[in-house]
Amino acid sequence: MYGRDPWGGSLEINATDSATDDDRSRNLQDFDKAALSRNLDETQQSWLLGPTEQKKKKYVDLGCVIVSRKVFKWTVGCIIAAALIAGFVTLIVKTVPKHRHHNPPADNYTLALRKALMFFNAQRSGKLPKHNNVSWRGSSALQDGKSDDSTTFKNLVGGYYDAGDAIKFNFPQSFALTMLSWSVIEYPAKYEAAGELNHVKDIIKWGTDYLLKTFNSSADTIDRIVAQVGKGDTSGGPDPNDHYCWVRPEDIDYPRPVTECHSCSDLAAEMAAALASASIVFKDNKVYSQKLVHGARTLFKFGREQRGRYSSGNEAAIFYNSTSYWDEFVWGASWLYYATGNTSYLQLATTPGIAKHAGAFWGGPDYGVFSWDNKLAGSQVLLSRLRLFLSPGYPYEEILSTFHNQTSIVMCSFLPFFTSFNRTKGGLIELNHGRPQPLQYVVNAAFLATLYSDYLAAADTPGWYCGPNFYSTDVLREFAQTQIDYILGKNPRKMSYVVGFGNHYPKRVHHRGASVPKNKVKYNCKGGWKWRDSSKPNPNTLVGAMVAGPDKNDGFHDVRTNYNYTEPTLAGNAGLVAALVALSGDKSVGIDKNTIFSAVPPMFPTPPPPPAAWKP
Repeated sequence: MYGRDPWGGSLEINATDSATDDDRSRNLQDFDKAALSRNLDETQQSWLLGPTEQKKKKYVDLGCVIVSRKVFKWTVGCIIAAALIAGFVTLIVKTVPKHRHHNPPADNYTLALRKALMFFNAQRSGKLPKHNNVSWRGSSALQDGKSDDSTTFKNLVGGYYDAGDAIKFNFPQSFALTMLSWSVIEYPAKYEAAGELNHVKDIIKWGTDYLLKTFNSSADTIDRIVAQVGKGDTSGGPDPNDHYCWVRPEDIDYPRPVTECHSCSDLAAEMAAALASASIVFKDNKVYSQKLVHGARTLFKFGREQRGRYSSGNEAAIFYNSTSYWDEFVWGASWLYYATGNTSYLQLATTPGIAKHAGAFWGGPDYGVFSWDNKLAGSQVLLSRLRLFLSPGYPYEEILSTFHNQTSIVMCSFLPFFTSFNRTKGGLIELNHGRPQPLQYVVNAAFLATLYSDYLAAADTPGWYCGPNFYSTDVLREFAQTQIDYILGKNPRKMSYVVGFGNHYPKRVHHRGASVPKNKVKYNCKGGWKWRDSSKPNPNTLVGAMVAGPDKNDGFHDVRTNYNYTEPTLAGNAGLVAALVALSGDKSVGIDKNTIFSAVPPMFPTPPPPPAAWKP
């Protein structure tokens, strides 16, 4: 039998064991000579060494592999050293104070947005929550409703003071809430990125909770609603009231009358819009959302049945005179359609006769100016959204197409290439044609322009036509940016018209609470006049308040008694908040396309299933 010689030679193995020891010894000697005639490596040599001749082992047998002892030592040493270094580094990391990686600094629009929302905290009436975060404000007007024996509404605590006084006007307050809700519905991701989503929802709910108190919100049919709490008599009579007296809201101790109305279509429809839009904001809270929807339905029904202007024949005409209620019908019906999906509201909003009365088919100097009084431009944008994304077709297409075309015309009028509106030398568009308090109109236009730009982008439409010329959606955003930048300080006076933003802003805001110090002294009605007439800066900073604004020459007088320059309002600040959130953050984060359609059923019936397969 022959075996394989591991050293390269052949090895003969005798099959029998009959050979003698001498023979075997002689054979081995012959074998050794043959083997040793070749050079052996160290391992092979070690096999031939006797017990007393073993060399020091230079290899380590690890079972699955044999490695050099020297390499093995170096490897183990490196592993131990690496473990020690890693442990040392870990110890240092755990003991040294951590430095968080901050996100990139917020843009100016986001910074201004956070401040603009603070204004609403300063305007709150009623029992203030602990988290209100305005140190110089406290609970106030806790007897609203109770102090007037003539009203059936005894709990009217809450809501917001309108401006620099302590009157609660439901008409502009409702419009402000609708604007805030609209901005949340369109831009929830941007509010979330700014860390303000919960804050703005809290602001909206504070207002809607109050509105639900101003009529019988549990009924299906009503015959009256509250239009106003407080009195704004400007005649200078001897009786204390919320316009004549200059005191902090917390120090009011005189009766506050309640004004009810029984035929106020504009107010009812605007309140319905506020509740309906808020119901979409709070759609995840089904009980509250349905409560808001029910109240909106009741209000709108009342407004349709009891026709009239809320400001007709009362003092509201001095402060917030409503010129028509037809635009509120389109506005309120549009929001109720989105909130309920009931096509009867869409049919009403797209009725040509109502649109005609609202001024949709004629121009005029104020055509396209969106405000607390005229909601037509906002309604047209809101309904253009429906056409862009759902395209309901017949029987709505004709009027929706008209609204869409008119929205395009309004957007054209905002551009500097056209002469519908003049601009100041500093670049501010004069939407109110040089009249006082311009900024409230500018911010609304900036919001609509940015929003419509985002609508077109979401619909994969790069722009729109103004006559024969095509303009990119970027032009609309640039218009909005230039106007908001002007308000934030990029103007000839280098002044920010938002209190607390930047280093140079109005210090003498026309505002009772901000101008009277919180010094534990209760001033009487005329006692606070010294603070009204003082030339000193306000002792309390009304953070986030957008004042009325400059004049047509870019001039501004920081004088407390001149409300045409220095008074802020709820409606104005709501438009500012909407414009700021639309422009804030990443441009690529557009609108939320679908939330507003949550309650809207499919436009077209579901096709029937295919017939079953034919069988012979």
